[in-house]
Amino acid sequence: MKTIVRAVFAGGLALTLAACTPDEPAATAPADTPASGPGSPGGASAAVPALADTVVRPLDGTAAEPFDRTRRLQAPPGWTVTVWARVPSARLLVWSPDRRLLVSRPKYGDVVELVPGRGGAAPAQRTLIGGLNQPHGLAFAGSTLYVAESDQVVAFTYRAGAVSGKRVVIDGLPDAKSPELRGAYAHALKSVAVGKDGALYVSVGSTGNVSAEDRESDPERASVLRAPAGGGKPSVFARGVRNGTGLAVDPDGAVWTAVNHRDNVEYPYDRDYDGDGSSDRGQVLQDYVNDHPFEQLSRLTQGSDLGWPYCNPDPDFEPGRKDSPLTYTRRPYVRDVENNPDGTKLDCAALPPVEQGMGAHSAPLGLSFATSPGLAGPYGAGALVGIHGSWNRRPPRAPEVSFFAWRGGALGPQQTLLTGFQAEDGSRWGRPVMAVQGPDRALYVSDDFAGAVYRVTAP
Repeated sequence: MKTIVRAVFAGGLALTLAACTPDEPAATAPADTPASGPGSPGGASAAVPALADTVVRPLDGTAAEPFDRTRRLQAPPGWTVTVWARVPSARLLVWSPDRRLLVSRPKYGDVVELVPGRGGAAPAQRTLIGGLNQPHGLAFAGSTLYVAESDQVVAFTYRAGAVSGKRVVIDGLPDAKSPELRGAYAHALKSVAVGKDGALYVSVGSTGNVSAEDRESDPERASVLRAPAGGGKPSVFARGVRNGTGLAVDPDGAVWTAVNHRDNVEYPYDRDYDGDGSSDRGQVLQDYVNDHPFEQLSRLTQGSDLGWPYCNPDPDFEPGRKDSPLTYTRRPYVRDVENNPDGTKLDCAALPPVEQGMGAHSAPLGLSFATSPGLAGPYGAGALVGIHGSWNRRPPRAPEVSFFAWRGGALGPQQTLLTGFQAEDGSRWGRPVMAVQGPDRALYVSDDFAGAVYRVTAP
C-alpha cells in the first residue's frame, strides 16, 4: 500500500499570522504545534487505523469499463467497496424520505432514482425527472424536493417515488445564457441546501478564475444566496465564494461550503522563492501554485466574506518559505498581489480565519454531514467531501473521499477515507463527486468519471 502523508498543523498559529502583509512574512511559528493527517484525527476522536487495500467488487450488471478489470482502492480496514449502480455522469446525491437515492446529471438534464434491492443487490434504476437545465444540487424539506438548475431553483411535491406540482421558487440565476456574460461562464452549476428554518441557500459560482466584477453583479456571482422559506427573491448571504459547489447544513444548523479556489496565483512576497537571487513577487511559479491557495471548508454566517479574488487563504506554516510545512486549520488570508496589492480592495487581516481546508486544487465538489452516530468504528459524525482531483497541478492532486470529524460543534482536520482512483503516472479511472451516508449507515459515493455509484460498508 502506498502511504499518503499530509503535513497539517492545528490552529493556534492563525492569530499570530493574521496581521502579516504579503511583503512582511511572519516570524517562524513555534515548532511544537501538533501535527495530523490522513488516518489521524488531530485529537478529535479515537485513533483511526491506516487505510488498507481493498478490491472494488462489481455487482451483477455493473462490470463494464472501467470495472472490466480489477480495480483497487484504499479504505478503512475491513470495509468493502462495491459498484452498486452504473449512472453515467453521476453528480450530486440526496436520499428521499422513503429511502430512494436520487442522483443529479447536469449533462443529461435529469435526476435518476435508485431504489435499493434486497440484501445489497443492485438497485432498480429509472429517470425520476427529465427535461431540466443542467440540474445539479438536490435537497429535501419534508415532502418537497428542491432541484438547482443552472438558471433557477425548482420545487416538486414528492410522494412514493413520484413528483408533481413543479414550481419555480428562485429564478433569474446567472448562467451561460445570461446576456451580460455572452456565453462565458465557467461555473454555471448550482448547489442548494435547506436551512433549519426552511430558508434556501444557493451557491452561485464565479464567471471565471479571476473576475472581480462578479462581486458587483445582480444577482451577485461568486456568492451563496439566501431566499426565504419556500422561495422568493434571494439576497446575498456570503460573498467572495469563488465556486462553493459543496454546500450543506451541519448538525447545529449552520451552513458550510467547500470552495474551489483560484488557479495560477502570483507569489505575494517580496522574497526570492525559486533561488535565483531576485525577488519573485508577482511571478506565477509552479512550485508555489501547486499548494496555493488551499481549498477552504468554511462555516458561513450572514455577511461572510471569503475574500476572493482579493484575499487568499494561506497554508504555509512559515509564510513565503518554499519548504514550509502546510497546515489547513484556522488559517489566515494573505493579499492577492495581482488584484489587491496594497490592501485597499479588502483588508485580508480582518477576515476571520478559515476553519478547515484541504490541499490546493483538490476540487472539492459534494459536501454532506453524517450525523450521530455517523460512520462506523472510530469515525462517528462528521463532514464528507468528494475530492474530484486537480486538473492543472503538477503532479496532479489525487481524487479521494475525505472525512472531517464533527466534535463539539467544530470540524477536525481532513482524513482520507477512500483513495486509489489515480495511478502513480497521474492517470485516473475514477473521480468521486459526492459521498452521503444512507439509511443503512453505508456510504454511497457518486463518480462522474467512472459513471458509477459505490456502496461502501463497514464490517
